[in-house]
Amino acid sequence: MSASEASLLIELRVEELPPKALRRLGDAFAQAVHASLKQSGLLGDQAQATAFATPRRLAAHVTHVHAQAADKAVEHKLMPVSVALDAQGGPTPALQKKLAALGAAAVPVAALARRGEGKAEALVWQTTQRGASLAQGVQVALDAALASLPIPKVMSYQLADGWTSVSFVRPAHGLVVLHGSDVVPAQALGLVADRQTQGHRFEASINPIPVESANQYADTLTRLGAVVPGFAQRRASVEQQLQQAAQALGLNVIDDDALLDEVTALVERPNVLTCRFEPAFLAVPPECLILTMKANQKYFPLLDAQGQLTNTFLVVSNIAPADPRRIIEGNERVVRPRLADAKFFFDKDRKTSLESRLPMLDKVVYHAKLGSIGDRVRRVTDLALALATAMAWPEDDKQKVRAAAQLAKADLVTDMVGEFPELQGIMGGYYARNDGHDGIVAQAIEDHYKPRFAGDALPRHAVGVVVALADKLETLVGLFAAGERPSGDKDPFALRRQALGVIRLLMESGLPIELSQALSKAAAGHPAVQGAAMVELRAFVGERLAGLLRDMQFSTQEVDSVLSLDPQRMADVPKRLEAVRAFAQLSEAASLAAANKRVGNILKKSEAAIDPPASAPVNPNLLQEAAEQHLHGALANVKPLALGLLQNGEYAASLRELAALKGPVDAFFEQVMVNVDDVALRQNRLALLGDLHRTMNQVADLAKLAS
Repeated sequence: MSASEASLLIELRVEELPPKALRRLGDAFAQAVHASLKQSGLLGDQAQATAFATPRRLAAHVTHVHAQAADKAVEHKLMPVSVALDAQGGPTPALQKKLAALGAAAVPVAALARRGEGKAEALVWQTTQRGASLAQGVQVALDAALASLPIPKVMSYQLADGWTSVSFVRPAHGLVVLHGSDVVPAQALGLVADRQTQGHRFEASINPIPVESANQYADTLTRLGAVVPGFAQRRASVEQQLQQAAQALGLNVIDDDALLDEVTALVERPNVLTCRFEPAFLAVPPECLILTMKANQKYFPLLDAQGQLTNTFLVVSNIAPADPRRIIEGNERVVRPRLADAKFFFDKDRKTSLESRLPMLDKVVYHAKLGSIGDRVRRVTDLALALATAMAWPEDDKQKVRAAAQLAKADLVTDMVGEFPELQGIMGGYYARNDGHDGIVAQAIEDHYKPRFAGDALPRHAVGVVVALADKLETLVGLFAAGERPSGDKDPFALRRQALGVIRLLMESGLPIELSQALSKAAAGHPAVQGAAMVELRAFVGERLAGLLRDMQFSTQEVDSVLSLDPQRMADVPKRLEAVRAFAQLSEAASLAAANKRVGNILKKSEAAIDPPASAPVNPNLLQEAAEQHLHGALANVKPLALGLLQNGEYAASLRELAALKGPVDAFFEQVMVNVDDVALRQNRLALLGDLHRTMNQVADLAKLAS
């Protein structure tokens, strides 16, 4: 760095920040400071920003910050010469007024430059603008960073004077601003910048802690303050300690990035400790125990080598005493009532069967326009059976579908799900097994919310797939009928996710049912979703399908070429796309795609001219030119091969057969005139092109591949 360059540190100390927002707040603070300083011209070319975030501080460290921004030339366009100067070349009142407004009243006309020629010639004033000082730039950056923070919820509080109120995510108690080793005068939230920071509440060797320079900040805070200031470093420390503690026991930590982030945001000096609970609690479903430990206590449960939950868990403490026994005992004592509650709910729920809970669902409102949960269950059951019947399932499987669909929502009125809504479906599976239901039925109940999110697994059995499909279809169609369509970023009922779930279930399960058929059967239970509303729903699902395929790394051209044919078997869509991608690699592809586009345009124009349809059969006796005879013969050879492969689902092979048409198609367009005066001849050639167009566009609309 040059003598005028040094690192800049800005630290804002606050009361405990929201843990789920801490990482985002820290990154946003540093990025905003860096962006503002850059805009002020105070950063060197190699300047980099580092974010620090702990439960009680947000900080940004920026390298290569100038003490003064460079001056820059500024050019002010004034007005046309014809308006600015009088007949003698002197300034007009308009020019004098303009210069005065710019603070340049004393600037002579001779000092003004001219730009342009003729009537467009104008006067300009060239001057030099003084660069921003560090103090000015830092204050602007600090104000901008605080104003732009993605704060979940603002709170207002009074300053020490007892009168002034300010608003921020949490009350602020200290501000450090250093450029190199110098304090930069800056203010924020009623605080004046100094060099004093605070370390760990209990383990800092001294408090307050003087920070000698910006570059010593992290080291000073770690060494004297017992604080790991960097979020990423602290997270890595937590993760490493968790793995070491688990490996020492021969166990495994459950992966949970969200919990790891949240715990990292709760501690300044992480210390992982091992705790245990009574083995008797393991009789409760592991999902219940894991959820209560993670959600309520922020603990990390441990699994054995077989993936089974153990009675050992890990705690991330914020202090590291020489004897941690009291901390361990305290955490073991705190978790016991939580686990006891889970056991109580589980034992109590099992005394009442799922079937006997069904009447209770009629008392739970689903939607004002759609009735109760009980009404919804009946619609889902009818739809699931209709889907199974359409696929000609045997009666035994249909009875399993009926049972699973009827009982899928019964766990919503259990005590366990009332306490832990995240367990809906999961607990239904346990209670169904307890009631003696078939394992496939219990599994379908457990899985019927799947896939819940992108990348989530599908139901494990076809019965579960049908129930999940019916559940999502009924949600989509019902809420569209109720007028609850998503708008912009607003999608309170997660209908976009429901549509993606329907697509994935049809695409990945291989169920022999078409999308339009499934939507129509779902709409049968909602007469309001007919006509325009049904068209809108189909378009909504189509948009989600296109987005999903692009996320699967297919190009927009490839997606458009396949979806323009409106394929209904979702399982075939990725196969068609792979075939299109393979076809595009053929040397003949570009020429055939361009020819296909040309054929399509010709046929559209012929329809506008009210010619007979191009689907009319070709009359071989009217094929006069050698090129059209050759094309007709080539098409007669290729068409049955391509269609046969298409019917077998061999889409790539079907498209490869089209390569043989390149030569005949090129010759046809070089040597044959389509729109001739002879009506019979013209119509026959249009029929030949229509046959070609249909043959080429069985897998996808190849014209979409033309550049």
